[in-house]
Amino acid sequence: MKRINEAGIKATLAFLMAVFSSTAAMGQQEKMQDIDWMKEITSRVTLNGYAQGGYSYQDLKGRETNDFNLKRTLLWAKARITDRWSFLFMYDFSSVVQEFYTDYRISKGKELSVRLGQFKHSYTIENPLSPTVLELVDVYSQAVLYLAGEGPDPLNGVNYGRDMGLMVYGDLLNNHVHYEFSVMNGQGINRRDGNKQKDIIGRLEYKPVKELRLVVCGQLGTGHALDTAAWNPTVKKGQDYKRNRISVGAEWKSGSYAPGRYKEGRPLSLRGEVLEGRDGDVISRGAYLTGCVPLWKGVDAVASADYFDRNTDMKYYQTQLTAGLQYWFYKKCRLQLQYTRTMSHFQPDYNWLQAQMQVAF
Repeated sequence: MKRINEAGIKATLAFLMAVFSSTAAMGQQEKMQDIDWMKEITSRVTLNGYAQGGYSYQDLKGRETNDFNLKRTLLWAKARITDRWSFLFMYDFSSVVQEFYTDYRISKGKELSVRLGQFKHSYTIENPLSPTVLELVDVYSQAVLYLAGEGPDPLNGVNYGRDMGLMVYGDLLNNHVHYEFSVMNGQGINRRDGNKQKDIIGRLEYKPVKELRLVVCGQLGTGHALDTAAWNPTVKKGQDYKRNRISVGAEWKSGSYAPGRYKEGRPLSLRGEVLEGRDGDVISRGAYLTGCVPLWKGVDAVASADYFDRNTDMKYYQTQLTAGLQYWFYKKCRLQLQYTRTMSHFQPDYNWLQAQMQVAF
């Protein structure tokens, strides 16, 4: 009996040890699978974001402002599905969903790719650029803000320079030529088209040398008015109207910037553009010139001259002159301080002081 009990105990222990070993092996295998899965995700998905906020003071008579603000808090994820196929989703926590699109590279090189979804359109040099790399606290020039649909136009609404559509793009002639051609709704972000017509947007860049690029952009389309504008009395709310755009510009950048060497600041840069738009019977016209000069260990001097006339017949224009400093204290992070003098034909002149911190990763 004793021998039987000892044999039973030994058999039971052997069985338990076998089960334990098998379970441990399975757990280790699942753990390794989890690790492999995490490696796969981290190798194919990148996560980026930034926030911009600060202080602003305006002494505009009758509408003086003095406040702290949070302008943008964006987070986006980009997934590399294959070597040629990717997807991006971007959300602004201070406003709305900004972008969601997929890219597919058709050619072996960079000659031909296609993009489908909601994204920044190609009109103007500045519009496709991120606020994290542009020099001004107010980001874009007056003409770009208005004509690219960033927000100041009541007819087009607030669209942050984005729309839904299809774009083909690529680089040719050893990257000396870049082209973009888009077919878009023309109604802006997170909206269905307000009419049957689609907008055509084209962009052509030529780089004769590495430091210089020459850019021409155009847009042909039909808008659907979301509201009325005092400077455009012929277009009524809910009415379809002709909306065309053109711009010609250039950008010079010398020197280099590497995120790991942020103390060296940005390159010496100079960017200028002449823009014109037609909304119904009204012609708008503007121009800007913005420069950035590295001074010392991450400190840059910034200056800009900016003119825009919303209605050339009514002379609905104003000029903004800006000067300031920015300090890159860590990679994509900076402090900005700028003063702007606004001289206007349709409202009193005013001074504008802005301070901003940018944190990005």
